[in-house]
Parts: sequence; structure tokens; C-alpha cells
Amino acid sequence: MKTSEITNSINTLPKIGPAKAALFAKLNVFTVADLLQYYPRDYEDRTKRITLYECLQAVKATGQGKAHTIAQVLKHDWFGYGNMKTLKITVTDGTATADIIAYNRPWLQNSMKIGSIFAVTGVFNIKYGVLQSSQVDTEKIAESGKFEEYANKPIPNSKVFPIYRQTEGLTSKQISSAVETALKQYARGIENDLPESLIKKNNMLSKQDALMKIHLPSSISEAVEARRTLAFEELYFFQRAMAERAIEHKGFIPKVNETTGEIETTAQRKFTNEEFASSLSPRQKQLLERLPFDPTEDQKSVITQMNIDIDLNYKTANEKDKKNFSMRTLLQGDVGSGKTLVSFFAALRVIDYGSQCALMAPTELLARQHAENAAKQLEAMNVKVAYLTGNLNAKGRNTLLSALKEGEVDFVIGTHALFSKGVIYKDLSLAIIDEQHRFGVLQRSAILEKGRTSTDSYTREPNLLMMSATPIPQTLALTVFGDLDVLSIHTMPNGRKQIKTFLVKAGHESNAYEAVRSELRAGHQAYFVYPAIENNMDEGDFSNKKQMKSAEEMYEFLSKQVYPEYKVGLVHGKVSEDEQTQILEDFRQNKTQILVATTVVEVGVDVPNATCIVIEQADRFGLAGLHQLRGRVGRGEAQSYCFLVYRQDLTEDGKARMKALHDTTDGFKIAEEDLKLRGPGEITGTAQSGELTFKIADPVRDEPLMIQARIDAFSSFEK
Repeated sequence: MKTSEITNSINTLPKIGPAKAALFAKLNVFTVADLLQYYPRDYEDRTKRITLYECLQAVKATGQGKAHTIAQVLKHDWFGYGNMKTLKITVTDGTATADIIAYNRPWLQNSMKIGSIFAVTGVFNIKYGVLQSSQVDTEKIAESGKFEEYANKPIPNSKVFPIYRQTEGLTSKQISSAVETALKQYARGIENDLPESLIKKNNMLSKQDALMKIHLPSSISEAVEARRTLAFEELYFFQRAMAERAIEHKGFIPKVNETTGEIETTAQRKFTNEEFASSLSPRQKQLLERLPFDPTEDQKSVITQMNIDIDLNYKTANEKDKKNFSMRTLLQGDVGSGKTLVSFFAALRVIDYGSQCALMAPTELLARQHAENAAKQLEAMNVKVAYLTGNLNAKGRNTLLSALKEGEVDFVIGTHALFSKGVIYKDLSLAIIDEQHRFGVLQRSAILEKGRTSTDSYTREPNLLMMSATPIPQTLALTVFGDLDVLSIHTMPNGRKQIKTFLVKAGHESNAYEAVRSELRAGHQAYFVYPAIENNMDEGDFSNKKQMKSAEEMYEFLSKQVYPEYKVGLVHGKVSEDEQTQILEDFRQNKTQILVATTVVEVGVDVPNATCIVIEQADRFGLAGLHQLRGRVGRGEAQSYCFLVYRQDLTEDGKARMKALHDTTDGFKIAEEDLKLRGPGEITGTAQSGELTFKIADPVRDEPLMIQARIDAFSSFEK
């Protein structure tokens, strides 16, 4: 019997009635299988004696120490008065003395009598020059006697205690007891989920042993061994699912690199200029000729690879004996690396085949920016570009929907409206998703479904290109995006200079303001970004929100007191789309020299003349968001600057974010740091989808294990 097959309700176990079952339900534990796979979050190791002297040294070094020893009660003292009167019990283990403060436990005077001997376990610190704790576990060994007779004896109940994530009314000890009962009843009948060959090859435990040792280890090393087996098992079956998805859209099982776990395709192969030129379709050649610059080597390689994949999509659609291949690509590149241009080349490829392309952006501002750029660059090549958002009026929307259905629109750009009800495509061959982490898994699937239900493309699976200006760390590329080809643009356009980043402590903002003034005098422009639109807190509200600087307040301050001689604009999420467009257009044309904004300018704003960005209360922004905001400057040939103004009482995470941004402008390095700070789900947009939710595995910590699981999972389909 496999663990997943133990579907008996948890209340079939002794001592678990409806009330306790309801508490377990809060932990998403409903069946015995759920309980057996509810793994400890930590362990308390009581197998090793830690004397009071060793505890004291640890406290002196770190401020806190743990003791696990046998001690004798020396004396009782009382302090405080009336209801506040508190018992203090002084104990010694022969190496040092310590005080146990028995708050609200006066009865300990009788149970821990002077001269009695106890096993004592707890966390101590130093107070008033004395080792002290108010929370200890004690177990009586003797009412009295010579301490020397017990000092070196084994400490009772010395074992490894599992610690489980709890809920109110259900303690870790109660969970452990229920798990132990379940193991006694079911463990012997549990079969392995992993193939026997993999268990032997990778030196894993059987499923029975792994479950016993993860919940009831006799040592920490046993728990580590069990965790390794269970984490590998979880990652293996996850990677099996990735392999199945890869087969679904590729039509075959791709091989993976035996060292890195990456899919071995021609992705990221460096193509020659001749190969790039010969791969171009008619409209792609026209776009290349219209460019005032030569694409970077990475851009050329990515375009060539996508051309190969899109061609294969059309070829296999016409071969009845083959499963239709479709491109599934994650294109990652730093801010300003030229991903959008690459996506336009991909769009032209399917348009030259007579099909349609849809580009989905997370905000109307970014979607409009893409639509304007596409119209400017592509309409001269007889490409019909359209812009679709939820704010489009009924008459205009109906006209556009009819044109999409009839195939009169080649390239449609918009927001979530692209996959809304009533939107029908004639032949949607390519879906491009910009800022992919802003969309959930279901939203990505919805736009692809529009391609599958296109009126003329029922025989062909649509292609998918996801783009991210927040590079995906290698670990995540092999997990949540493990079935995709990952292409990267590392090279930046010629002439770009590295942005210089300065950290400014709150109270010294004037230094940043003056530096910006120098750039304004030189004819350049600047952004000022704030975490809030307005400050509408009540006077009695002293929460953190009250302390947040708002764009509206700072607009008044900057325009009237700091830069009265310059034109200052204000843009935020409450400004209508038409007003936003006009404000940004004024900024692009340098009619406005300073733009005060919230994070609406994080993406979709490209003004090469802007050389300064001041982000106030920068510690309130995420690392990826700060990197994106910084990318609003440095888009021209002039030297650009970023000033991060941070509060004085900075948290440790805040310090880490500021340091990462100060030390590097490399988005790939920043992505790795962001992964450490935020976790994988937030970065990939899977936090709410459950797609990257593991019971025991950690893709970051278990990267070597994950790579091995991936290699084994993909190779299992070849047999």
C-alpha cells in the first residue's frame, strides 16, 4: 500500500475525535496519509548533555544558551509583593548555578523541594548577572540524595523531539503523539513510491524507514537521512510531471544535461551572423533594415532559435504521423537588454505565416507603451497592430473583436482583456507574456487556450514566449519552468553605461536633491518615486502607513520648494489612462523635467534623457521592484544615477536589499539574492497557485538533489 492510498479519516485514530479532527483540518490534515506526510519543521536534540557552565559560555558569546542537564535544587527565594509575588528556584549541576523564575507557579515550591534532583532542559539568558530562565522542562529524578550519585547518570527521556507547525489548541506534542500512533498502525504496510532501482542507485531509505526516521529519529543524522529520501522522492515526481509537460508540447522526451539538469536543446547556442541572416523571414528582414543599430549577439541567437522552433511548430502541424511541436520559451534578460525587440521579431515570424500574435502585459501603461512601439516599428511593414484593454468603450471593443475574429488584426497588444470572454481569434499562433511573474498559472493557460480555440488553428498547438526582466535563478528555472527552454540575453546594447547607485540615509535627502539639480542643469531629466499615492491616515493613526511619504505631498514639496524653476509632473494609479499617457508623453518630450510617481513607472517607461532616479523610503520596496525602477534610467548614452533613500531603523532584510543594489547592477545576481530573501513562489508568480508548494523539499537548499531527481525523472521516459 502506497502512502497516498491511506485515505482513512484522521478521526479513525485513537484519541482523535471530531473536535481534534477539526483542529487538524486547520493544518490541512484530513486523512492518515496527510498526517504521515505532515513533516516536522525542526527538531530539539536532547541526546547530548549541555551543562550549565556550557550554557553560560554560550550566553556570553551569543546572548542566549541552552542547557540539558541534571541539577539539584539549592534554595527558594521570593520577590515581589501580593499577587505579583514570584518564586525563584536556584539550581546547580556542579558546573554552575542558575535561577528558574516560576511566574504564576507558586506550587513548584512543593514539587521542586530543596535538595530534590531534576532533569532540567531550557533556554537561558543572563539577567542581573545571573543565568536565568522562566521556561524550562523539568523531570523529577529523586526527592533527595547526594547529587554526585546522579551527576553523571544518563538524563531521563533524552531523545530527539520533533517540532511541528502548530495551530491554536493543538500542540507539537499532541501532533507527535498522533503521528506515532499512525505509524504503529500503518507503517509496516507502506510500500515504496520510488522505483527500487533509484533507491539503490541514490542510496535512499525505504519509504517505511524514511517515515519512521523523519518523525521518530534516534539522532539528528537519522532525521537528515530521512529528509534526503523524502525530499528526493518529492522532487522526482515533480520533475516527472515537468517531463510529461515537455513531452506534451515538444512531442518527444528531451534529454537533460547530466551535470546541470538543463534541457539539452539548441537553446543558447551561439549562432553566426550568417545563420541569423539566413533564418529571417521577409518582414523580419525589413525590421532589421529599419533598425538604427545592430542587435546584440545574444539577441541574434535568441531570434534565430525562436525562428527554428516556430518553423517546427508549423511543420509538425502538417505531419499527421507526428505530435505537434510548439515553442515554450522563457526569455530572461536584464532591464533594457532588448527583450521587447526580440519579441517583435518572433511576432513577425508567425505573421509571415499568415497567423496572429497576442502580447499580454500586466498594466495598461506597459501595454500601451508596447502598442505604440509596435505601431511605430511594424505598421510600415503592413502589420495591423491593435490595442485591447478592459477600458475600451463598447463600440470600439466590438469593432476590434470582429477584426480579430476575421483575421484583420495581425498583432494585438493588451492586458488580461486578451483572454476575456467574447475574444475570439482567427489564428492565434503565438502568445507573448511580458513580466511573466505578474501573471498566475491559470492566466497563462487562458491565453494559450484562446490559441487552441482559434477558428483556423485547430490542428496546431499555439506557441508561448514568456519574458522576464527579473532573471529567474537557475534553481527555479529547473523547477516551475522545468519544461521550458530558457533563453537569456546577457549582453546590453552598445553605448550603455553602468548606473551608479548611492545609498542615502533619511535626513540627508538634500544631498540627493542637489546631485539631481546638477543633472537638470545639464539638460537631463529625473524621476522621484514614492511608496504611496497620498497620506490619508487619521491624525491618531501612528502606524507605519502614517510615516510613508506620498507622491502627492512630495509633488507639492519638490515643485514649490526644491525645484520651482523646473516643470514637475505627477503620475500614479489613480490618474486616468488618458491623463497618464499625456503626462508621460510630456516627460518623453522634455516638456516636464521631473516626474514624481509611484510604482506605475516600474515598467513601460523609456526616456533615454532621464539620468536620475530618486527612490525615497526605498526599504519599503522589494528587491526586484527596486531593480526594475532603477532600470528607468541608464537607457541612453549619458551616465545615469540612482539614489536609494532609506530609513534609519532599517531591518536586516532591508539592509540586505540596499547592499545588493549598491554592489551590483547585474539582474542575474540580484535575482539570486531576491530568491534568498523572498522565496521561490513570490518570484515566479506561483505563490497562490500551489504549483511550487512542497511538503519537505526546498528547491534552493536541495539544488543538487533536485538536479539528480530531474536527471532520473527525464531519463525514466527513455526506457
